[in-house]
Amino acid sequence: MNIIINIDVPDLERGIDFYTRALGLAHARTLDDDVAELRGASATIYLLCKPAGSVAIKAPPVARDFTRHWTPVHFDLVVDDVDAAAARAIASGANPETGHIDWRGSRCVSFSDPFGNGFCFIQFAENGTYRN
Repeated sequence: MNIIINIDVPDLERGIDFYTRALGLAHARTLDDDVAELRGASATIYLLCKPAGSVAIKAPPVARDFTRHWTPVHFDLVVDDVDAAAARAIASGANPETGHIDWRGSRCVSFSDPFGNGFCFIQFAENGTYRN
């Protein structure tokens, strides 16, 4: 099984610009002018151009809103240097939401992208995961 990550953005070019600069991803291709494939992480990321106000789910009807929003799912990016990754993301337009958090021997920091989607950087402890 493979995982892909789909991220809704209201403006495909702005999304490509942000994610290639902030995360160092490569824009692999654009499909039908409304989907961009980004590579460079362990999962392929697709940016889906969806207009603000369009229906995200039908029952109950929920419209897309690109202000900061909460969702029970977000993605974490494992990095070697959380400080350098955070500085790059901020310089690219990410909105910091937490300072650095030390948790179980690892360092984390949370952001939202310019479209309201949350993501985190995590620098694992020496053993490559969280400590017990």
